[in-house]
Amino acid sequence: MKIFQEVLQLKERKRGFHLITSEITQAIPQLFEIRIGLCQVFIQHTSASLTINENADPTVRQDFETYFTKAVPENDPDYLHDYEGADDMPAHLKASMLGASVTIPIRMGRLALGTWQGVYLCEHRNYGGSRRLIITAWGE
Repeated sequence: MKIFQEVLQLKERKRGFHLITSEITQAIPQLFEIRIGLCQVFIQHTSASLTINENADPTVRQDFETYFTKAVPENDPDYLHDYEGADDMPAHLKASMLGASVTIPIRMGRLALGTWQGVYLCEHRNYGGSRRLIITAWGE
């Protein structure tokens, strides 16, 4: 079994849902050495998340942002954790709802995503800064 791990520092992005699949595959070129295996991508932050969804139509990512903005509003007077800004506690909640990692099968040296699937960085802060991912791939 082979195991590879890389760190990917993503550039700062505005609030929203951003396709990062190609950045992930470029960061771990050793994927081609794995015939069958798994790739886990983990984000080391509590106010951004990862998910897999539609990679073709950008309006899907816009609708994700619309949904989560409505579902977890800012400026809720019941939030106690508000000293980092009105977007901070909602960002933590959204990140918990979506999760800190995704796991993708590897088949014949490539991520085995469906035709219309891509990995999203879900940036929940207005000014979240750069984000750090740990990418681990293993298999035979």
